[in-house]
Amino acid sequence: MPIYEFKCMECNEVFEVLCVNSDDTVAMECKKCQSPNIERILSSTNFAMGSGGGAKSGMSSETRNCSTGSCTTYNVPGVE
Repeated sequence: MPIYEFKCMECNEVFEVLCVNSDDTVAMECKKCQSPNIERILSSTNFAMGSGGGAKSGMSSETRNCSTGSCTTYNVPGVE
């Protein structure tokens, strides 16, 4: 169930729209002032990985090569 975040370009209200089914019809207007002048924004994220311990200092990556090419694994800071 994706949640999309929008910002009203008239009153600067930020609101979310939950899409339960692909067939759902949702009024695409500001929840505060009902303006249709809205823009989808990129939602911020918050995450932690692992359990217990302290936080890492920064993100790192490791690239490996194999017969079909290469891949990169990213180690994202979080709880170990």
